[in-house]
Amino acid sequence: MTKNTLKQRWREGKPTINGWLAIPAGFSAEVMAQGGWDSVTVDLQHGVQDYLSMVACFQAMQVHPVLPMVRVPWNEPGIIGKVLDAGAYGVICPMVNTRDQAEAFITACKYPPRGSRSNGPIRAGIYGESVGYQATANDEILCIPMIETQQALDNLDAILDVKGIDAIYVGPSDLGFSLGLAPRMDREEPQILAIYERLIAETGKRGIAAGIHCGSPSYAVRAIGMGFRFCTILNDSGLLLQAARAAVGAFREGLEKKS
Repeated sequence: MTKNTLKQRWREGKPTINGWLAIPAGFSAEVMAQGGWDSVTVDLQHGVQDYLSMVACFQAMQVHPVLPMVRVPWNEPGIIGKVLDAGAYGVICPMVNTRDQAEAFITACKYPPRGSRSNGPIRAGIYGESVGYQATANDEILCIPMIETQQALDNLDAILDVKGIDAIYVGPSDLGFSLGLAPRMDREEPQILAIYERLIAETGKRGIAAGIHCGSPSYAVRAIGMGFRFCTILNDSGLLLQAARAAVGAFREGLEKKS
């Protein structure tokens, strides 16, 4: 399989920006893939995507220089294997709260002897280089557990010490929710900012990248300044709604100025 460009950029100390697909349409993915993202993630957890729409999104993005990734709905080996077989170069896994759950996630992502992933890269294998897909998949695929609960924070060191984790991904809404706060993305609470500092410090010690979902470009820039190396800005449906509201608002404002 071809080299994982996100891994390469992280090794070079470079920040990366990630797109997010909730809309189950190849055309939407094709448009998003031309936005300049380093990677684009299909969301099978909270988006309206299913497995076949994910494959269509991958096909639409194939000719563009973005790394295809997936957030799976849960830490379950069947769906993890299927998204990898379809061509995902990275898997973001929600609600990884213990060392055992982190180990189970890595095991599902890796071929033997490191893991128990079944052989059958039905789509991924046909895009490999001269070296076979199976020979390089364990090294190239990104394994990214989400840290989004108090339980995960309580077990953070044990989770991060699991071999094979390439990055973590913070879900700010669920993290706040778990701590008794309202769910939202761009958080300012001192309690949450202190958690971010801890996550960045602990991942940095281990050579693991820290990622976070952001609600605005300005917060993504701020997150990179904090030490995060992987940021997402909203998703395709959220960006579409923002652009639509801005266009309609500008139109109505223009009419008012003329009247």
